[in-house]
Amino acid sequence: MKTLDTFDWVSIGLYFLVLIGIVIWVVKKKQNNTEDYFLAGRNIGWFVVGASIFASNIGSEHVVGLAGAGAGNKLPMLIYEIQAWVVLLLGWVFLPFYARSGVFTMPEFLEKRFDARSRWILSVFSIIAYVLTKISVTIYAGGIVVAALLGIDFWTGAIATVVLTGIYTVFGGMRAVVYTETLQAIILVIGAGVLTVIGLQHVGGWESMTETVGPEYLNMWRSSSDPDFPWPALFITSTIVGVWYWCTDQYIVQRTLTAKNIKEGRRGTIFGALLKLLPVFLFLIPGVIALTLKMRGQLEYDSPDQAFPVLMSNLLPSGLRGLVAAGLLAALMSSLASVFNSVSTLFTVDIYKKLRPNAPEKQLVKTGQIATVIVVIIGIIWIPIMANISGVLYEYLQKVQSYIAPPITAVFLLGIFHKRINAQGAYVTLVVGIIVAAFRIVLELVKGSLDPNGLLFYLGDMNFLNFGAWFFLFCIVLTVVVSLLSKAPSKEKVVNLTFGTITAEEKAANKSSYSWVDITISIVVVAIVVGVMVFFNGK
Repeated sequence: MKTLDTFDWVSIGLYFLVLIGIVIWVVKKKQNNTEDYFLAGRNIGWFVVGASIFASNIGSEHVVGLAGAGAGNKLPMLIYEIQAWVVLLLGWVFLPFYARSGVFTMPEFLEKRFDARSRWILSVFSIIAYVLTKISVTIYAGGIVVAALLGIDFWTGAIATVVLTGIYTVFGGMRAVVYTETLQAIILVIGAGVLTVIGLQHVGGWESMTETVGPEYLNMWRSSSDPDFPWPALFITSTIVGVWYWCTDQYIVQRTLTAKNIKEGRRGTIFGALLKLLPVFLFLIPGVIALTLKMRGQLEYDSPDQAFPVLMSNLLPSGLRGLVAAGLLAALMSSLASVFNSVSTLFTVDIYKKLRPNAPEKQLVKTGQIATVIVVIIGIIWIPIMANISGVLYEYLQKVQSYIAPPITAVFLLGIFHKRINAQGAYVTLVVGIIVAAFRIVLELVKGSLDPNGLLFYLGDMNFLNFGAWFFLFCIVLTVVVSLLSKAPSKEKVVNLTFGTITAEEKAANKSSYSWVDITISIVVVAIVVGVMVFFNGK
């Protein structure tokens, strides 16, 4: 890999100066109440909402991992990147219910629709999951990226990035997060877009690249009997995970709740869906380009995950290389900032405020800041543990969401679509779901010591996509059966929170919140998704 030169460092320096300027501007604004600190005063426009959704999703491990999938014959993983249509579900289906309920957090919505027990379970579970997966993986991957790009050691890169991100998240709150993410999204898209164009020119165009890797390499659809990516289970489980991640997870939904109104929030999700189409071309294709150049003996790297940084450092001119390096740093920082802010929101609104309902607004904001600092410290403490874990567990962490998503997706979907679903059904499903998810993770870790002909080995060895699909069906049945065997929910638990109970006034308000333009762009997004699915069929 080539090291960064003076022009590259100037680009990185300018990026950080702009970032510091945005944070100072935000900190000077009023942040005295929880709505302002955690939801940016609910006054953000659609462009910033959409850019923030995209930037939150794209972390440095995401960029590196997706390029690695392109370079490492794991093209079926592409299906997780063309879920723009699921992002549309957030704006068209879920957001109106969230906005009407006036909630800050997803656990808070569960309490309004069901009861406090569901809220507590989702709050605590989400915080633990964020700290152990999102934060640790992002810091670990980010440390490697920073070390490789800037030529500094892993620890310096990881800690500097965490501390810098932590500082602006603590002082600026959600407003700092969404505005810095907008800048970061723009830089990342421009930088990676230029790399894709230069890379394709370098390999002699798309057809020349396809000839080198073979057309079958670009096939995201494997047979239903494929041991790794059977296509029916791939489609079903990726959709379940997609609905959980894009439509019910605090990390993403919090961005739409910052919007001025439903109209701006929905337009933000439509813009976010358009941006979500980009990773295929910005990160996956560079991975295939890197593989092409490696097969031709023009590029060298040890593992597929190194494809993006190596390609970037070798192909891009001076100055531009620094801009893309800044973009990668931006991706890392935006992901971390989003998690830090989401964790502090969950802790303050769902746990601290519940324990101390009379706490003044200023104290709640201060608690959110302290919670962010604690999460930053835990994240740093977790680095050496992550650093000692092999790459196998890093891959393994990607599977974990297939076990986390089914119970949460089932409860939210049924809660919104079926008014007969009650608190007991939601509570039992969440508790049983978490136990089953933990049980599957343990079985997967110890399956080597189990009897190969036994049921426990079968459950631990089952393809994670097949397991996710069957687990979701189990959660749906469990929620429905428990709900039907217990008392129906009261009227205040369903009115305006489920389909079929929306008042005429709310229906009229929702109808006036979109136009033919919103519908047309949404249809175009879905058409592009279908087009990508057809294009990557290896023919």
